[in-house]
Amino acid sequence: MNLRELALLLNLSPTTVSRALNGFSDVSEKTRQRVTAAAERHGYQPNSTARKLALGRTDCVGMIYPLQPNDLNDPVFHAIVGGMTDQFNDAGIDLMLISADNHNELQTYQRITAGHRVDGLIVARTCVFDERLRYLQSCQFPFVAHGRSQMDTPYPWFDYDNDAGTRAAVERLLALGHKRIALISAPLALNFAMQRKQGFVAAMQAAGVTVEASLLQEGALTAQMGEALMHRLLKQSLRPTAVVVDNNLAAMGVLAALRQAELRAGTDISLIVFGGVAPELAMGQNITAIRQPDPREAGVTLASLMLARLRGEDTASLQVLWPTLLQPGTSDQVCLV
Repeated sequence: MNLRELALLLNLSPTTVSRALNGFSDVSEKTRQRVTAAAERHGYQPNSTARKLALGRTDCVGMIYPLQPNDLNDPVFHAIVGGMTDQFNDAGIDLMLISADNHNELQTYQRITAGHRVDGLIVARTCVFDERLRYLQSCQFPFVAHGRSQMDTPYPWFDYDNDAGTRAAVERLLALGHKRIALISAPLALNFAMQRKQGFVAAMQAAGVTVEASLLQEGALTAQMGEALMHRLLKQSLRPTAVVVDNNLAAMGVLAALRQAELRAGTDISLIVFGGVAPELAMGQNITAIRQPDPREAGVTLASLMLARLRGEDTASLQVLWPTLLQPGTSDQVCLV
């Protein structure tokens, strides 16, 4: 049965039947219930393409992402995407991953929004000053940011307490007697990296420990860069006794550099990783970590915020900050130097 046949059966116009099925407010509740019951009784299935055109919707949410090879092997990335997919699927919405050139990412945003190819966008890896968020806000296109940014007006976001996480890592290492503590961070244009560095520096200064510039190594968001920066630290005449790594991708390279130098985390040098490293990827070792609890549930939360934004809920109320959790392992120890 098609729409016209259903309308004829009910002695209503096809327009009234369509508007009743799509929830328009100008159709009475009595008529809506009558149309819905008849549609169910006669097995009517609306044409999804026609319905989307009528409502001006795509039933699709996008996430534009300049994918790197390491992302495809990142279990946290997989879990977050899996959580979003499940939540959107329950709402009858598809999640579209859109690959973009890292140097022309904004152009992809402009193309996707201009063509209205999706109903909303999840913005990942926010920057301290994020031109993507400013663009989306300027054209009033629905979005949710995975991470915070410096913006003039409220916007929807989900994030972890990055500052508190690295504070906890440094405080633990200081309590173990370490003073010469290094930080390997992602590029500081990324907001999470800047927040984690701020937490690191604040904890060191609060303890009266000088933060040496040579111990702050920036730019690692891949295993390759993590390895290179760790080698740079190990070549110093007075190398650090402990290292905090602000992301799990760089940590893989840090562990590789330690193996090449025939050093072991927890025996020769202390190591804490923001996000952690699975034991099977760390040769069975339990790495002390600042955990971001349940990445799959984080994906569910991101999707829920997006659905609320699409329903028109107030953006200022759509902001969620989760605490981090310090999880002790075997990769840090009392300073013996």
